[in-house]
Amino acid sequence: MIDVKSERSGLNTVSALAAVGRPRTRQRTSDRVYEELAAAIRDLRIEPGALLSETDLAEQLQVSRTPLREAIARLVDGGLVSVVPQVGTRVEPIRLHDVEQARFVRESLELAAFAAACEKPERDVTGLRTLLAEQERCHEAHDLGGFFAADEALHRQIFEMSGYPGAWQLMQPMKMHLDRFRRLSLPDPETVRVLIDEHTAIVDALESGDAVHGHAHISRHARRVLEDAPAFRARYPDYFAD
Repeated sequence: MIDVKSERSGLNTVSALAAVGRPRTRQRTSDRVYEELAAAIRDLRIEPGALLSETDLAEQLQVSRTPLREAIARLVDGGLVSVVPQVGTRVEPIRLHDVEQARFVRESLELAAFAAACEKPERDVTGLRTLLAEQERCHEAHDLGGFFAADEALHRQIFEMSGYPGAWQLMQPMKMHLDRFRRLSLPDPETVRVLIDEHTAIVDALESGDAVHGHAHISRHARRVLEDAPAFRARYPDYFAD
């Protein structure tokens, strides 16, 4: 286990990282370290405000200090981690300003992607229906990690159907701030149920090529974070700043 110290633990999270070691592909070790740390921060396995021990991170990830420091520098650039003099490396708290900025970018790009997908003469939503079924399965099994992965895959596939998958990749660093907030809502079964229903409405609109109703569903879906922000900030005050 890594040395992840939080002033207060608001969730029943698992502070664990997968070993990276020496890559067997041409991907750089520092890239793999960054991906693992970013995923752990996004999924709240490492909580907002946690102090990170470089020694323990290197041991658990099974990497040397050089690629670890390169990865941490990227996390600092992305606003997910800060290096505080006399304190150490700390995971940044969730800032609603950053969440709102990411929400705006995601909604804008997804609306454009949906419109482009609707213009395609053939729109095969079989894969999207499969992902909806997977979300239902995860909801019944209380598999929050699986649900989040299926949620992400559904939105990513809409971008792929639009012909602009690069737009999805482009927004990922900023979207990390939004994703941490989204993870806070997943323990609530009612929230998950609403998300699945909204996803279903989006897929239905895409299948029929109904850009008008599809845009309305996407905007409502994307702006849910604005409605939920006060409640979750009150529930997890130590996770937030500003």
